[in-house]
Amino acid sequence: MVFSNMSRANVRKHVVEKKEKEKQTQSHQVSSKNLKKIYPIGLRRSSSSFSLSSLSLSLSQDSNDSSMTDHSSSTTPLEQKIKLALSSIVPHHERRAFVPVIKSVRQHRQPRQQQQEPGNGELRRCNWVTKNSDEVYISFHDQQWGVPVYDDKQLFELLMLSGMLTDYNWTEILKRKEIYREAFCGFDPEIVAKMGDKEIDEISSNKEIMLTESRVRCIIHNAKCIQKIMKEQGSFSYFIWGYVNYRPTINKYKYPRNVPLRTPKAEAISRDLLKRGLRFVGPAIVYSFMQAAGLTIDHLVDCFRYSQCVALAERPWQHI
Repeated sequence: MVFSNMSRANVRKHVVEKKEKEKQTQSHQVSSKNLKKIYPIGLRRSSSSFSLSSLSLSLSQDSNDSSMTDHSSSTTPLEQKIKLALSSIVPHHERRAFVPVIKSVRQHRQPRQQQQEPGNGELRRCNWVTKNSDEVYISFHDQQWGVPVYDDKQLFELLMLSGMLTDYNWTEILKRKEIYREAFCGFDPEIVAKMGDKEIDEISSNKEIMLTESRVRCIIHNAKCIQKIMKEQGSFSYFIWGYVNYRPTINKYKYPRNVPLRTPKAEAISRDLLKRGLRFVGPAIVYSFMQAAGLTIDHLVDCFRYSQCVALAERPWQHI
């Protein structure tokens, strides 16, 4: 009787284990079939369960999905797929380990967008233009610096303003630019060349202009030298642009340290101008003039003005 009861118990136990085994097999087949729809590359089996490294590989490949660029708190389709896959193959107590994977992918992609749109949508400028830069300097960078100039008066003005860099910086010079223009009659070389002692005294005594008498006389002297060049060459513009074959030099500097203070071309122009009698036209001043007048394009390549100035530089020279 005892033996009979033991036999029945063994038979019942065997039947229960068989049904449980069949149920697990069906569940495994369904999960495997669904996962193939989610991850076309397939998930390989390890010795005990699905390989979790395969899931990581699928996640990294699908991270290029456009839904991953959405940084809102709502669940993306990719996250839903991942959660569905995890619920099929990963026990509940192990799922938490995969939650940071989604966040890490988002955190990895976010800096790339910040590089494309620095400063919350602000324009990317050359590195020497900072948040602390004066508005007049920013405006000069955004509108004038690097734009090709062909007018004799404007070229003379920029050459004289660049010469003032020995005493002031660009911001200080630009703040007084309109005062300089009024004092020197729009930097017309013919008018400035005729200025006498009366005009020199008025300009040098003006505290807003802040130019010494020797500097005022220097500008008048340079105007006379420019006049001679205009008579010999037809125009100062034709003379100065001839040094760069009538086309701006387009550089591709990536970092501020790459931008030179002087170049062999600037040294050659400086020697010629000094030979013709001009003052305050050393190589560094001449190169600053070349940058401001667009004879050379020195905006950094990632500056928004670089492509704009290059487009202007590639146009045919207006004098030809």
